[in-house]
Amino acid sequence: MQEPESVTVSIFGKEYTLRGAAEADYVREVAAFVDLRMNEVARGTPVASTVRVAILAAVNIADELFREQRKRTEDLATLEDRSDQLTRLLVKEMVGDRPSENGGDSLPGA
Repeated sequence: MQEPESVTVSIFGKEYTLRGAAEADYVREVAAFVDLRMNEVARGTPVASTVRVAILAAVNIADELFREQRKRTEDLATLEDRSDQLTRLLVKEMVGDRPSENGGDSLPGA
């Protein structure tokens, strides 16, 4: 098992040392995303408390996550519907080309 790696990141002007199994570059990317969102919230609202900024940023990130999950679920349902339609069309075409057992297409003299 891989030893958890420590990564120091800056979020909203403070340094944090994070430990985990994720690669350092990924942790930095996630931290940069959180930092960006917190700074966007701070610019957009007259909120003095870092905690309030963090909560509003978390709510915004959760909203984005939920919207993406809902979209993914809807896209998956659409894909499944289209797959079912294609399967039915393919089966119909394959069965339609097959000679029937009750005297459909047959060779002369057979």
